[in-house]
Amino acid sequence: MKMNTVIMGGGLSGLVCGIALAKRGQRVTIVATGQSTLLFNGGSMELLGYLDGKAVVSPIEAIASLSEEHPYRKIGADRIALLADQAKTLLDDAGIQMEGTAAANHWRVTPMGVAKPAWLTLKSHVHIDDLKQLPCKRLALMCIKGFFDEPNGMLADGLKDMGFEVDRLEFTTDDITALRRSPSEMRASSLAKRLGSNSALQRIADQINQLAGEAEMVLLPSVLGDEDHIHALQSMVNKPLRLVATLPPSVSGNRMQTLLRHYFQMLGGNYLMGDTVVSATLDGDRVTSVTTAKLGDMPLKADQFILATGSFISRGLVADYERVYEPILGLDVDADADREKWTRFGILEPQAYSRFGVKTDNDLRCLKEGKTIQNLRAIGSVLSGHDAIKMGDGTGVSLLSALAAAQSILAAQS
Repeated sequence: MKMNTVIMGGGLSGLVCGIALAKRGQRVTIVATGQSTLLFNGGSMELLGYLDGKAVVSPIEAIASLSEEHPYRKIGADRIALLADQAKTLLDDAGIQMEGTAAANHWRVTPMGVAKPAWLTLKSHVHIDDLKQLPCKRLALMCIKGFFDEPNGMLADGLKDMGFEVDRLEFTTDDITALRRSPSEMRASSLAKRLGSNSALQRIADQINQLAGEAEMVLLPSVLGDEDHIHALQSMVNKPLRLVATLPPSVSGNRMQTLLRHYFQMLGGNYLMGDTVVSATLDGDRVTSVTTAKLGDMPLKADQFILATGSFISRGLVADYERVYEPILGLDVDADADREKWTRFGILEPQAYSRFGVKTDNDLRCLKEGKTIQNLRAIGSVLSGHDAIKMGDGTGVSLLSALAAAQSILAAQS
């Protein structure tokens, strides 16, 4: 059966675009190679965190200062606030409950104890509206004995630098002790599988209530894999309880990926997990079909196509010793021809390759040999003109470009 839209890539941008289209009755297929970079997500979404190395207070206002090549400027600065509201609503509909506003950043807490600007953060996770007005003074940082995915010393020191008094407390339960027999089991994902029963949660709550002392708030590593489990534990603990992000793989990020995929499939979307688009067929200025590794001689045909394959980490972009290229269609790429200019010395220095991506017009339609492909749009981190690391805009670009592309497709077909 011919699809209305085929989306190449099943991460945050691909799923959000697919959901937006499926909600309007489109037949949509997503081809997903595997787990996405949401596994690195600690429970927050950034819209625009930094400009010229300085933290952004009001991301909507700051968008006017971005270069014309930035995806937000192509989408249109006047649309960003509306799209941001729509993105939050879509996440809520999928069961991902987040707090925050696009008008003003808050601060998320990283596993290393660093406060970074964020647009949205899971309601269950700790975040701070104003570092000059902390939500409480004294914290109980509950450290799971033998847990590998939280550098507790650095986290505690970072919280103290923010102005908190921190009681660093270690605990375990019989459920956790059973996992410690194998070091490889003491990871966030393994704990999430083990700690889901009410009895296991009650044992954790008993330990927390016994140790928390005079603390005003309790922080616990994000090792619970279900929102119901989080609410249940919060109801068992005698003090306000918030989760703090762990090192990847992230339980909260995996939960977001799962909820979005289930929502997409509930809407009738077709999600091809574990497959990869390897080539596409062009007829003039239009894509007619794509071929996947598993379907082979059964190409996927559609009216519209979306490139959501990500950047270098997911091989949406590929670099060799001579060039940077897009591997499926050989699309035009914004990348310096001089390989020596791709990187700069110093791990903290801005790296040119972080801004590399496919070239598009202002409607996010891809270019090949300088010509616009009319029915192929690029979304997410495969887009050029932004730096997710230095600008703190990666998840925002993924969400808003996905919605913008979906709206363009729907408008063209209405």
